[in-house]
Amino acid sequence: MEDISAALERDLACLDEYDYFFRPDLLSGKVAFITGGGSGIGFTIAEVFMRHQCSTIIVGRKFERLSKAAKKLEILTGQRCVPLKMDVRKVKEVETALDKALEHFSQIDVLVNGAAGNFLCPASKLSYNGIKTVIDIDTLGTFNLSKAVFNKCFKNNGGGSIINITATLHYNGCPYQCHAGCAKAAIEAMMRHLAVEWGPHGVRVNCVAPGPVADTEGLYRLGKNLNPNFAKKFPLQRLGTRREIADATVFLASGASALITANTLVVDGGSWMAGFPPLTEMKAHSKL
Repeated sequence: MEDISAALERDLACLDEYDYFFRPDLLSGKVAFITGGGSGIGFTIAEVFMRHQCSTIIVGRKFERLSKAAKKLEILTGQRCVPLKMDVRKVKEVETALDKALEHFSQIDVLVNGAAGNFLCPASKLSYNGIKTVIDIDTLGTFNLSKAVFNKCFKNNGGGSIINITATLHYNGCPYQCHAGCAKAAIEAMMRHLAVEWGPHGVRVNCVAPGPVADTEGLYRLGKNLNPNFAKKFPLQRLGTRREIADATVFLASGASALITANTLVVDGGSWMAGFPPLTEMKAHSKL
């Protein structure tokens, strides 16, 4: 089994370099609240936001990891990053964390719902508590944060942008991902309802749907056991990167997407059309 510290370092790896597609001050003066910002894709979203002069609040359940991530990002970018411990499933913790965030910045302009739970499991062996936990974190957690930020920050302050990190699992159906696929599908439905209700308040609600992303813990756990050439069947014939997901999120947070709402931006190199590795291959390598 891989050393925990090695996995942590990979999850908190900053970009070696960054070529700006957008102007560096694109998000200057803005504040982003990012759930799941202490690791993986959420960490890189925070980094790229901060490289565009955005202040951030990163939240999660492991404060030590969040603190380490925040210090690393502040040193790298020179921007402020506030770590806050919070469980997206617990409404009181959500509201308390949001109040603390507002004490630091007095405003929130962008909410990125990136907290997620997932694991590989056949539907026939999926426990009732297992599917409930994933839906609680992904779907209900997204609603909890969206409602709280809308009421406290967006409703009477000119609006803002909500960006949900979803997936493409439910487009074709993916083996061993019934729980996660259902949770992400529900988030996309929620996006449309909230966009309709909150649009008059100046709130835009969108999703970014990554496909397989190379430099993530999730793909490391699954992909290390699969045929290394499985991405060759994708239209762009490669995996995505955390930076590419972050850049798409920056676009939806910026004025460049001012008329875009109720949309899912799929960032996957066309992989969802090619389907996932065969069930037999996944079963053989995942030992399920």
